[in-house]
Amino acid sequence: MTGDTRPGCRPPAARVRDTLALLGREVDCWVATCDPATGAPHLVPLSFVWDGATLLLATTERSVAGRGLAAGRVRTGLGATRDVVMVDGRVAAVHTADLDRAEAERFARRTGFDPRASTGSYLFFRVSPSRVQAWREEDELDGREIMRHGRWVVDEI
Repeated sequence: MTGDTRPGCRPPAARVRDTLALLGREVDCWVATCDPATGAPHLVPLSFVWDGATLLLATTERSVAGRGLAAGRVRTGLGATRDVVMVDGRVAAVHTADLDRAEAERFARRTGFDPRASTGSYLFFRVSPSRVQAWREEDELDGREIMRHGRWVVDEI
């Protein structure tokens, strides 16, 4: 390959803007938890909705992912491997009957799946990001942490 076609190293504000855009347009992410019974790592794709501050996921409460999410911590990954966003966060389980109707309908419309209509025992899980990392390639490894302790690292986005 001739010439460098990479878009270049983005400043933090651009990474935050790109991350927010990705969260707003994507529907699926990889969800990493641990099996509470065995401690074994577990990775599963789940649909999500971003409301501007939190991710909303849904899965069956007895699944490995559901039990892992109910333990209270999660890591999600989205984007391509050469333009990745990793979100670590605290998780709160929400019973389907307790989720605001408009929010549940937004989830169903956006993801094409309505856990309320399922025969399984589904829970919603609200993820409040505490740490976000974003990078494209090696040149963006420095400065990849764009949220720390639930706060974006830049003032202007």
